[in-house]
Amino acid sequence: MKSTRIKLMAITLALTLTAAVAVSQTVKPVQMHGDEMFGGHMLNFFVDYLNLTDAQQTQMKDILAKEKPIIQPLIQQVAQSHHQLRTLEMSGGFDETKARALVAQQSANITELIVQKARIESELFQVLTPEQKTTMTQFMQRREQRFAQHMQGQTQSQ
Repeated sequence: MKSTRIKLMAITLALTLTAAVAVSQTVKPVQMHGDEMFGGHMLNFFVDYLNLTDAQQTQMKDILAKEKPIIQPLIQQVAQSHHQLRTLEMSGGFDETKARALVAQQSANITELIVQKARIESELFQVLTPEQKTTMTQFMQRREQRFAQHMQGQTQSQ
C-alpha cells in the first residue's frame, strides 16, 4: 500500500515538474523596456493624474531623455549580474567566492541605480506646481501605506 502511494506521488511529482518546465519554456517573461521606463506608462499616468501642462510634459521628457544614457547601462549591468548569478546557481558546482563577488557587484549596481532614480525623481518633482507637489506627496503616502499594510499582512500570515 505504501509502495503504491509513494510510486503514485513520484509519478505525480514528475508530471508536475515536466509541465512546469514545458510552461516555463513557452511563457515569455515580462520585461521593462527602456522606453516604458523613460517616458512611457508611468509618465502617461502622471500626466493625467497631476494634469501636467504641455510645458511640464516637455520638461519631464527632456529630463528623462537626458538621464536615459546614464540609467540604461546600469539596468543592463543589473540584468547581466542577475543572469550570471542564476547561471552560477544552476551550474552544479557552487563557488561561494564567485557568488559573493557577483552579489557585491549587483549590490553596487543596484545602489547606483537607486541613487540615480532618487536624483531623477527629485528633478521631476521640481517641475511640478505647489498643488501638484501636494497631490503627488499624498499619492506617495497612500502608496507607502498600502505597501506597509501588505507587508504586515505577509508577516502575520507566516
